[in-house]
Amino acid sequence: MNSSRFYYNDFSTYLRRFFGCKVQKIGLDGGFSCPNRDGTIGRGGCTYCNNRTFSPAYCNGTKSIVQQMNEGIDFFSHKYPQMRYLAYFQAYTNTYGSLDELRRRYEEALSVDGCLGIVIGTRPDCMPDELLDYLQVLSCRTFVLVEYGIESTYDKTLVRINRGHTFATAADAVRRTAERGIPVGGHIILGLPGETRAMLMQQADEISQLPLTTLKLHQLQLIRGTQMALEYESMPQDFSLFSLCDYVETVIDYVERLRPDIVLERFASQSPKELLIAPDWGIKNYELVEIVKRRMRERDTWQGRLYDVPVDK
Repeated sequence: MNSSRFYYNDFSTYLRRFFGCKVQKIGLDGGFSCPNRDGTIGRGGCTYCNNRTFSPAYCNGTKSIVQQMNEGIDFFSHKYPQMRYLAYFQAYTNTYGSLDELRRRYEEALSVDGCLGIVIGTRPDCMPDELLDYLQVLSCRTFVLVEYGIESTYDKTLVRINRGHTFATAADAVRRTAERGIPVGGHIILGLPGETRAMLMQQADEISQLPLTTLKLHQLQLIRGTQMALEYESMPQDFSLFSLCDYVETVIDYVERLRPDIVLERFASQSPKELLIAPDWGIKNYELVEIVKRRMRERDTWQGRLYDVPVDK
């Protein structure tokens, strides 16, 4: 039996060890667009994407950054008065703008009392070296985490979902960011059309070779108003949506192969019920976490149990 009771590296523990207090991310809409929507790279965006699925009420681009931060803090502070916060630039592509514009928005968030740092969600093809230069300097005085949407390690999948970049582009962005000493996160969707279980296990091996600090996993969700929802309606045979049981087992199999020091921020995403087509498991994210932990305990397994340390050639 695994007596240490280590199952996986969780994000809340990582933040608590880093800051010494309870920390909450405040989702922000910086008013940015996306090069995969405005024609710079493509049109229509990723086929699965609907930003309404993950934007809280206070995350609204019509409000200033400070107003969004303060409303988010008000939302959480009633329950956790001692909480401190990270500004999470979440909606669309948050490095898509001039350096002066980006710097102004980031600094505006950092000016809010109780803000300990920033988390920047972006695409791997939108990280110029001059911005990395600025973020490297910024990281010397405050916490900075850059999260890249990797989504898949398979270029065929990336073309199908209209991502507009290759896996090599994602790997390069992760490496360039990590080389600056900036913590870097990745985001992966499990269950994209055409990807088998064997492919996902190979993907876990490839992800482990990247210098990632954190990783988010979530299940493929079919969301109303997306191109993927239309594809599902016309070609349901191309999709293998997870049952809850299958997903839990797949997540654990995946985590077993991950590098042990990667911090796992989440296992699933929860979309508004009125937008979600499938799969609808009827549980909250925290309930899924407990199911995963319980099943890992039953299987007597842990993150990295099957991880193969690469051998230098």
